[in-house]
Amino acid sequence: MRVIITDCDHKDINIETEVFEQAGVEFKLLQCRKEDDLIRQCGGAEVFLNQYAPITGRVMASLPELKLVVRYGVGVDNVDATLASKHGIQVCNVPDYGVNEVADHAMALMLTLLRRTAVMNAYTKNRTWDYTKAIPIRRLNQLTIGITGLGRIGRNFAGKVRTLGCRIIGYDPLLSEDAAGTDFVSRVGFEDLLQESDVISIHCPLETSRNLFSSSAFAKMKKSAILINTARGGIVNEKDLDGALEKGEIAGAAMDCMENEPVKRGNPLFRHENFIATPHMAWYSEEACLELKRKAAEEAVRFFRGEAVRYPVNKLL
Repeated sequence: MRVIITDCDHKDINIETEVFEQAGVEFKLLQCRKEDDLIRQCGGAEVFLNQYAPITGRVMASLPELKLVVRYGVGVDNVDATLASKHGIQVCNVPDYGVNEVADHAMALMLTLLRRTAVMNAYTKNRTWDYTKAIPIRRLNQLTIGITGLGRIGRNFAGKVRTLGCRIIGYDPLLSEDAAGTDFVSRVGFEDLLQESDVISIHCPLETSRNLFSSSAFAKMKKSAILINTARGGIVNEKDLDGALEKGEIAGAAMDCMENEPVKRGNPLFRHENFIATPHMAWYSEEACLELKRKAAEEAVRFFRGEAVRYPVNKLL
């Protein structure tokens, strides 16, 4: 079997089926969850389309015919890309399928916290009609919006925020100072971003940013500031965030991504009125879902045709 979809929780694989059948590529869908599942069931595969299954060094060593892993999505933290290079395995992702959706979701979470719409909806329905319970609310164009990570999504979010008239600052040590689409963003260091921002929206990869937002960062933020994470769980230390909300070190937070998903009811963060959680859905629209599936399958087809892959993550040794 040339292609194995190692695991997929989408409602169907109609798009992948169409792409592979048109290209004459054999494939099958499995639902592997652990290393042993992959090793036992995926022998002979040259290509994986992968969602959550762990592609570790042990898996790679046990499947010598594997040459390409294409991940459904942007993050590749369940794939050991460094070891993949040593095993001659190309790792790819699909970094551009849900750019608008994630930026839109970050904007929605930001506005929900700033305008206190979720809190006041519940208060109005369950208690009384009293706008003063929302005080204080700031005028949006008087705020400074800080963006951590100025890649595709961070720049898209910056463009949306720009229409509100906000001052925009950004931190991204991996991006050149003159990167396209950032001319209206004032580049600052991380310390300045923490101290100056009224809102911080996270759009950086986990691989270089684990625990970037922890107790030391929260202590430097404004007490009136809010934090938005639509990037990856693990960038925000959730225990420290719970403490910061409890002590009033920051004014609120919204998380679409958390470290251990799915998150169980009773998570300590859920007790905070000024904390919003959504279930890792920022990437989703009907259009983005179809685009993701098509691009992942098309990457595999390019590989079989001997063409250059479009979205390489690692460099082969």
